[in-house]
Amino acid sequence: MNENGVTPAGERPAEGSSTATGRDLTGSAGHSQAVDTVPERFENPGLPPHVMRHADVDPKAAKRAERQVLALFTVSVLGSIGFIVAYLTLDMTTMVYVPVFGRISPLHTALGVCLALSLLGIGLGAVHWAKTLMPDTEEIEERHPTGSSPETRAELMDTLDEGRRSSQLARRPMIGALGATALGLFALPPLFPIVGGLGHLPRREMHHTFWQTGMRLMRDPQMTPIRADEVHRGAVFHVLPEGIDSPAKQAKEGEHFEHDEDLSLLQRKAKAAVLLVRLDPEAFKSDKARDWGYEGIVAYNKICTHAGCPVGLYEQQTHHLLCPCHQSTFDVTQDCKVVFGPAKRPLPQLKITVDDEGYLVAAQPFMEPVGPSFWSRKR
Repeated sequence: MNENGVTPAGERPAEGSSTATGRDLTGSAGHSQAVDTVPERFENPGLPPHVMRHADVDPKAAKRAERQVLALFTVSVLGSIGFIVAYLTLDMTTMVYVPVFGRISPLHTALGVCLALSLLGIGLGAVHWAKTLMPDTEEIEERHPTGSSPETRAELMDTLDEGRRSSQLARRPMIGALGATALGLFALPPLFPIVGGLGHLPRREMHHTFWQTGMRLMRDPQMTPIRADEVHRGAVFHVLPEGIDSPAKQAKEGEHFEHDEDLSLLQRKAKAAVLLVRLDPEAFKSDKARDWGYEGIVAYNKICTHAGCPVGLYEQQTHHLLCPCHQSTFDVTQDCKVVFGPAKRPLPQLKITVDDEGYLVAAQPFMEPVGPSFWSRKR
């Protein structure tokens, strides 16, 4: 018999015959097989019986859960306050030795731990509040048209009001008050590194650099002095002040360094880097640019006044300096006036001269703030 139930002789078996057809009952080994049938409709299994939580039936358990939520929110508040205190009081350069971990920074460790406690306190407190005290009901709503009727809108307002009441904020106001306090304080720790990273508020460090009167102009990175006769027309030198790689000094109580003596090498270079070029003295359109130079040699701070990128591209034909980041363009013949791009003020010029041996030296420090423009500049 083939798969259509027809015998080799072309006949179908009679009704009631014990011959199995298709995938009905048995296989060749005599093992029973289930009939491959699919019901037209599955029955709705429904929802399992609702199990009441301990806090729903025991007032003492509810009170205990409330105290636990309050404790978690308190941990968050203490973590936020600890972050601020650590940021303001701990020294960034202090290192301590801890077994297994080695040398670590107490400041960074305290900031990480306090921020973790601040976030975990809020998260765990909110989850515990929802799991133990908020309503634990299951509701089913039949589908309906998307357009809401006035009655439905009114029901929504009633539902929201009911949710406010069922959240038990009215009965347990301390949860709402302390939870709001934890959320409010949690927003403060991220602001402190942002504001603090702008620099020390009492000091105006962008007004001063490592340059001082009489310092020789040194090639970067060779740190060798430059003679005026070594600078040919069209030549460009990247320059740093003499002694910029000296060790940083430790400020004493109440002591203030005017020329970055207490900063590291990279911090000094970030403000003191200079670009040195030589033009035909007749090419200058600005008397100040010509007078502050030496026989056509001029020096300008190479930190862009827009966003602080290094201005290191010089075009000999136009005498333009170009910032590679945002294409701010400065005209050297016009005292590095901005002729294109987002920068709003010229590059500060370093007044230079030569010493008794013919080496280029600074005639005075920068007379205006260097680097990007900022809100506290006098001009």
